[in-house]
Amino acid sequence: MAETATSVVVVGASAGGVEPLKAVAAGLPDDFPAAVAVVLHVPADVPSRLPEILARAGALPATHALDGEPLCDRHIYVAPPDRHLVVADGRLSVVRGPAENGVRPAIDPLFRSAASAFSRRVVAVLLSGTLSDGVAGALAVSSRGGHVIVQDPAEAEFPGIPANTIAHDHPDWVVPAARIGALLVDVLDDLGKQVEVSENGDMTLETRYAVLDGEAIERHGPGGTPSGFGCPTCGGALWEIDEGALLRFRCRVGHAFGADDVIAAQSGNLDHALWVALRALLERAEMCVRVAERSRASSASATAERFDRLAREAFREADTIRNVLLERHGPEG
Repeated sequence: MAETATSVVVVGASAGGVEPLKAVAAGLPDDFPAAVAVVLHVPADVPSRLPEILARAGALPATHALDGEPLCDRHIYVAPPDRHLVVADGRLSVVRGPAENGVRPAIDPLFRSAASAFSRRVVAVLLSGTLSDGVAGALAVSSRGGHVIVQDPAEAEFPGIPANTIAHDHPDWVVPAARIGALLVDVLDDLGKQVEVSENGDMTLETRYAVLDGEAIERHGPGGTPSGFGCPTCGGALWEIDEGALLRFRCRVGHAFGADDVIAAQSGNLDHALWVALRALLERAEMCVRVAERSRASSASATAERFDRLAREAFREADTIRNVLLERHGPEG
């Protein structure tokens, strides 16, 4: 029977992450002396078969994490779709908390909670993905004395997460995915020779936001400095959280973003606003055309001319927005 974990490996991945996750799982032996918790960005409404994929890839059993279950060695726990996965007091919490970096499950809540609970007995692994989810979590792991391993961006299908982590965190190792499993065995072997460190059970404020803790969201704000920006998810005020070179934001109800993720979310909101404006202008133009036609039929020529003019203006403005939509680039364009 698996023992309650005294060390944990937390793994985060996004786009292009399945293959490196399989490579990591394949390198872990059946007596691996730690629990493994995995977050892969997946759509909320699509069933995930990741546990079955990882179980087939290696020797460890893998399942979707269940809320409240104990965290045990020699097992891979996968965050279910549309749920954050966090650890505290030797157990897993699976919660539909506020999205972080525009996603749920997000990597940062898992990494931060593991750093809080396991201190230097946590190893964080970051694999292929875009933008910066996981960077703040890696910084939290490093700050508590834990280790950080990053997939070599040169081999990652999407190098954004690995490259951003390297830029902000100076991880302990940057290696190809196929080497990570064996490296984890060596790292855990070294940890096993050190003095045992038990979980401290501390659930930080950041982790409380991830689980939508009432005490956290009833505060006057998440700390930091009011940024003057609105939350791309709910429209509330964003506070800037000072973490040195890493620019992060969180709103009152817990939505959190790195700067890159704010820009990406703002781009999506801008696209939405432009499409709404295009639709509204075309509908305005069509309404004006109908009113003009009805007015001409009633011999109200002055009214018809006024609505003809309004229709032309709306069509002209709609064409301007149409051209903007055709020429727009995303945040990295």
